[in-house]
Amino acid sequence: MHTFFPEIKPYQRHIIAVEPPHELYVDESGNPDGIPVLFVHGGPGAGCGKFDRRFFDPQIYRIVLFDQRGAGRSRPHAELQTNSTQKLVEDIEFIRKTLGIDKWVLFGGSWGSTLSLVYAQTYPERVLGLILRGIFLCRPVDLLWFYQEGASRLFPDYWEDFIQPIPEEERHDMMNAYYRHLTGDNQIQQMTAAKAWSLWEGRTATLRPNQEVVESFTEPHRALSLARIEAHYFVNNAFLEENQILRDAHKLADIPGVIVHGRYDVICPLDNAYLLHKAWPGSELNIIREAGHASREAGIVDALIRATNDMAKDLGERPDQLA
Repeated sequence: MHTFFPEIKPYQRHIIAVEPPHELYVDESGNPDGIPVLFVHGGPGAGCGKFDRRFFDPQIYRIVLFDQRGAGRSRPHAELQTNSTQKLVEDIEFIRKTLGIDKWVLFGGSWGSTLSLVYAQTYPERVLGLILRGIFLCRPVDLLWFYQEGASRLFPDYWEDFIQPIPEEERHDMMNAYYRHLTGDNQIQQMTAAKAWSLWEGRTATLRPNQEVVESFTEPHRALSLARIEAHYFVNNAFLEENQILRDAHKLADIPGVIVHGRYDVICPLDNAYLLHKAWPGSELNIIREAGHASREAGIVDALIRATNDMAKDLGERPDQLA
């Protein structure tokens, strides 16, 4: 089994101003002359974490991490103004140009897979390859499954805690009810809602209970941006047209890709990955038998690191792709 590469520190950090009021945190680590790879975090709103640069061999990859608008170390924190999928796609392209990168690999999980796919469909000529985990197509059916009815039947005890902050008369539309609480003027109500929203996600992210994952989701700074930005995106159908990612899958035809998905992923059920794989002939689908959604589960880590190693080898055999 492959495990995380040793911890490394960035060799360069940037604050990149994009559309006001947003400033993005970006850092680079690994080999400055290596294969450029962009880590695209989940949520939206989760920000990058301490394990995220450890999926890549630092001798081979130039590893770029960034916190999306309102997330992590980007400013202002949890900001919803001018925060949409299309804005994030343009932010990624602006980062590429700012760092002087011609083409790069995109590595994204959950919402990070969504954003990576939309970027690749918008700028296919800039993508060397895609490594994606926990595919999230962001269709209305996917949002209703996790935030209204579906996952609630698998975790009725956790669901009871999730609905608790919402008055009974508002529970017929949990996403909009949470959005109202998360964007209201009452800061105590806002934080209570943020913690409950994030706790629901953290508890259901792994096949086996994992307190460390739960704690990372419910840490107050992260919980607020995660809950506010996710609710903002999801009440707007992630700012995507209906079935947009599968509809535009043909634009990925010349891009090699690896899909890693847990068999028992409750947040983003396996049909997301299966349908994408069928619509994208150049993709390889790895279903991880004993895993849920989280990137830190052993089988997921193993498959993702195998994928980064294999892609580096493949790109090394096709140096024209890197020119």
